[in-house]
Amino acid sequence: MDSLHLPQPMESENKSKEDRKDKEENARKEVKASPAHSTLALIEGEQGEVDPWDMPELKDTGVPWSALDTEGKVLRVLVSVGKIALLLGFLYMFICSLDILSSAFQLVGGKAAGDIFQDNSVLSNPLAGLVIGVLVTLLVQSSSTSSSIVVSMVSSGLLTVQLAVPIIMGTNIGTSVTNTLVAMTQAGDRSTFRRAFAGATVHDFFNWLSVLVLLPLEVATGYLYVVTKLIIDSFNIQSGEAPDLLNVITDVLTESIIQLDESVISGIATGDPEARNKSLIKKWCQTFTNTTLMNVTVPGPENCTDPLFCWDDGNQTITLKNVSKTYNIGKCKHLFVDVALPDLAVGLILLALSLLVLCSCLVLIVKLLNSMLKGQVAAVIKKILNTDFPFPFGWVTGYIAIIVGAGMTFVVQSSSVFTSAITPLVGIGVISIERAYPLSLGSNIGTTTTAILAAMASPGDTLGNALQIALVHFLFNITGIVLWYPVPFTRIPIRLAKSLGSVTASYRWFAAVYIIFCFFLLPLFVFSLSLAGWKVLVGVGVPLIVLLIFIIVINVLQKRKPGCLPAVLRSWDFLPLWAHSLAPWDKVVSVITAKCCCCCKCCQIATDDEKKTEENNQTTHMEAYDNPAMNTEKEMENEIKIELNILNMTRL
Repeated sequence: MDSLHLPQPMESENKSKEDRKDKEENARKEVKASPAHSTLALIEGEQGEVDPWDMPELKDTGVPWSALDTEGKVLRVLVSVGKIALLLGFLYMFICSLDILSSAFQLVGGKAAGDIFQDNSVLSNPLAGLVIGVLVTLLVQSSSTSSSIVVSMVSSGLLTVQLAVPIIMGTNIGTSVTNTLVAMTQAGDRSTFRRAFAGATVHDFFNWLSVLVLLPLEVATGYLYVVTKLIIDSFNIQSGEAPDLLNVITDVLTESIIQLDESVISGIATGDPEARNKSLIKKWCQTFTNTTLMNVTVPGPENCTDPLFCWDDGNQTITLKNVSKTYNIGKCKHLFVDVALPDLAVGLILLALSLLVLCSCLVLIVKLLNSMLKGQVAAVIKKILNTDFPFPFGWVTGYIAIIVGAGMTFVVQSSSVFTSAITPLVGIGVISIERAYPLSLGSNIGTTTTAILAAMASPGDTLGNALQIALVHFLFNITGIVLWYPVPFTRIPIRLAKSLGSVTASYRWFAAVYIIFCFFLLPLFVFSLSLAGWKVLVGVGVPLIVLLIFIIVINVLQKRKPGCLPAVLRSWDFLPLWAHSLAPWDKVVSVITAKCCCCCKCCQIATDDEKKTEENNQTTHMEAYDNPAMNTEKEMENEIKIELNILNMTRL
């Protein structure tokens, strides 16, 4: 029996050694399998057993309809109708807040936008024109406003259509920042934020990739200008009137808050000296212009309107001329019509209020949608929005989504409003990224059709140029769709947006870095290089572009065919960790935020301690009158408490 029991300790030792080896191997496997967010993440997203892009199931947690009695069914119908009414109300407020936000940005940076457009020598550089289009659209938060400035400059002869083409491309990029900012409001939940940010940035990547291809093509061949010129020359287009669809509803509220005189920005851009001293806030809505023929003194006979109406009266020359004078009849009826504040102050007030209303409405819309889209309702809506047509007509579904996106944008007359509205739907999982992409492409087309109709309302002498610029915008988006949608392999914006969404879900601070870099720092950097001249632009820009292309090619080869690369380039491990991973930067951000929170906490503790010591001092003084013998004991206790508080603060 003893011999039978002797080997057991040896067996237990061997088992423990084997268990240790298995644990070490599992730990190594886990370490190897841990994802590192490098530049490769922008080529291919994370691959795991569970696809993070699967649509979540919105389960119905309430009582089934069949289990309700008559009173319960009536109550549920009333609640549902109330929720729909609230949803429409919040959506109305959301659209109005976007309109007010655009007005606020125009008040804050409208005159600066006009000054930027005024420098015609800078606009002759295509890259500078592209960047100016981006920055001005960011300043006024409206591609239609920036496009109208360009139209007025072309109509007045200060800018040619060829020079206006890159600016129109820039306005297409600048208008896509709004829905990206809207996606930031859903950063609370990682999976929701992943989908929402990817759904918003798919629009950004489409615009950036289209510009990367079409801007060099336009500089080399004049493709957009030549084609639109042929269209304008081929048709005898008559001027018409642009329709007001959704504006009829929203203007009731927005015009009661603020009304702007948009001719001031155009006047600054066209060099009108009187426009610079005018306020953007519209004061008089009813005016009367009287034109009379009267004698006017001119410098010389060459300035006369006609030789028959020209007289020389000794020291001065007089001619007959039509003189127009505008009389103010009725004031506008909005909140800021009689406010004695500068445009900047009014703009900042409206900016803060509109952002507050916008974010509040967006949060409430998401909450209402989450409560409404449950069970069978969610299943039906998701099936309608995300299901393809049966074979062999499945390819038609995406193009119908493009038409739907164009039609909805035409109704709301703003691509930023439409894309900002579908962003939370992508976040909660009602619309997939693959379906949001063609809807965003359709919104690009819809906003250009609105611009075409607006251009057709121009006077006859400026109709051709205005319409050609609107057609340039339309053809730019159509060409971009042809490049990045018909063939599934070319739908690169979807893959890039998913990769960026995965990165921002893990490192949420990277979303702010992306917005600041892509929409502010990068345009300003390119603009500064453009101001320095072509030599500096080529000398700095070409090496950076070559380096970027090299990194992208190496990343693709590392993923697809690592055997083609040298052993050193098969991974980026030869670089420092901070150069190919966001993990060290995440630690830096965590430390900075922790220190800021700690400082705020320490300040709060210090103020609380000061209040406590003051209260204790008051109580000791009050008690000293009752019992003077206990005064010294209380003071000693207070000193001990203060020392303990100081020790606690130093530990923090």
